[in-house]
Amino acid sequence: MSKKKHSGPSKTLVEKMLDKAGVEYAPVEFDTYQDGDVMQIDGAKMDVPRHEVYKTLVLTGNKTGPVVGVVPLDMHIDYKRLSAVSGNKKVGMVPLKDLIKTSGYEHGANNPLGIYARHHYPIYFAREAERAGTIIISSGEIGRSDRLQAADLTRLVKGQFADFATATEEG
Repeated sequence: MSKKKHSGPSKTLVEKMLDKAGVEYAPVEFDTYQDGDVMQIDGAKMDVPRHEVYKTLVLTGNKTGPVVGVVPLDMHIDYKRLSAVSGNKKVGMVPLKDLIKTSGYEHGANNPLGIYARHHYPIYFAREAERAGTIIISSGEIGRSDRLQAADLTRLVKGQFADFATATEEG
């Protein structure tokens, strides 16, 4: 869809947390569609490059339990590299059926700030976010996102930038 501001009166819980922390952000909305059991952002209708939009992925480590990786839409997590960074021998995605129980969010709405506020899981941001400076990340509701400084978000969640993202086949 477009980078238009959310015109409704309500802010997401994540946006309220950003306001309270004094972090500047700009709301961004995307068209969505149903794909099986989950809602997805419609990448074909995005008017921003996929590399600027970040996904929040919830994984579990064999030593630490849940860990969160934040990478651009056009990249994947390299499990071996995230394992090393997070102090695990191996990490893997949390099964979709366990996602809400683990993170508090449904697929497509995961947000590092919301997850950290509830669970204090360790959160790792792909080094690409640090280099980009400004990123777009879900605001806790499918189709609603926020553009903000990656460094501000990383600081709020006591996260860390690391090299663990890898290009997708099409990216």
